[in-house]
Amino acid sequence: MPGQLRDRVLPDRQRRSLEDLQEDLDLSSGDTQAKQSAFWTMLTLSSVIAAGGILTDSTATVIGAMIIAPLSTPIMGIALGAVQRRRTTAVAFVAGGCLLVVVIGAVASLVVPPSYDLLSNSQISGRTSPGLLDLIAALATGFAGAVALARKDVAAVLPGVAIAISLVPPLVVTGVCAGQTAWWLALGALVLFVSNLLALVFAGMVVFAALGYTRTPARHGGRATRRAYVMVGLLFAAVLLPLAVNTVTTVLLNVWTYRAKSAAERWLSQSPGAAVTSVDAQSKTLYVHVRSPGDLPPVSDLLSDLEGQLPAGISVVVDTTLGQQITAGKVGG
Repeated sequence: MPGQLRDRVLPDRQRRSLEDLQEDLDLSSGDTQAKQSAFWTMLTLSSVIAAGGILTDSTATVIGAMIIAPLSTPIMGIALGAVQRRRTTAVAFVAGGCLLVVVIGAVASLVVPPSYDLLSNSQISGRTSPGLLDLIAALATGFAGAVALARKDVAAVLPGVAIAISLVPPLVVTGVCAGQTAWWLALGALVLFVSNLLALVFAGMVVFAALGYTRTPARHGGRATRRAYVMVGLLFAAVLLPLAVNTVTTVLLNVWTYRAKSAAERWLSQSPGAAVTSVDAQSKTLYVHVRSPGDLPPVSDLLSDLEGQLPAGISVVVDTTLGQQITAGKVGG
């Protein structure tokens, strides 16, 4: 970052010293007993709160857990340690903290009945299907958090950063889904957490290095710094692939459900009082939910209209408000 731009982002009078920053982010320096006891206590409590909020589908409760969760502290400690090219215990705290949160989520899943539909819970379904936009938002949040840590006057934004980055809730969802043996859902939530973690580390490294929080001149450790960026970049690439695939899948599902809804509305256009209430996809089946005071037109007409608009082999089921399900068949079948 050019000096002029750096001075605009972080004027000297608002700049925190390296010692102050390290004191906040390094749990193994200074009063370690007080720091570490606070970290583990607050992480445990935030995990329990998040588990309760997730299982009751309470957004407000989950937000409260995000605000008090201290997991971002050692994560930013990893970023600071990387730009300073020094060993740090932050990785151990992050790994141990992740394990603790997942275990708490798995224990909380014991109160969930086996017949419970996990995807009917918005706190779970919203964290098991991450996409590229989640990664972009996490990167922006990471930059905001790193700048806030480096300045003396914008610490008030840190609770907002904690809410935006969402670290503990995805781990709790991972534990809950794993406890219910919903392994693919657990993997999706874990990918969301890992992408957020890498975004925080990468953004922190960029900001801390650009703002001059390096212990030694760049010419002495340039190779080590480049190696750290390469490692983070490779991890990013590993996470980027499933996020990209999931994003493409989500876009295609939205296109297909829109086409199916449009076709269903045309199909019902000659039926007075009939309307399409919604269309949703489950596995390889599209469910068309309709409301009709009378008989429906032949479902074969709907299936014919969908040919060429949906991939062949997709099953179509019409669900009426009277509780009747009509299997139309497979597109192109």
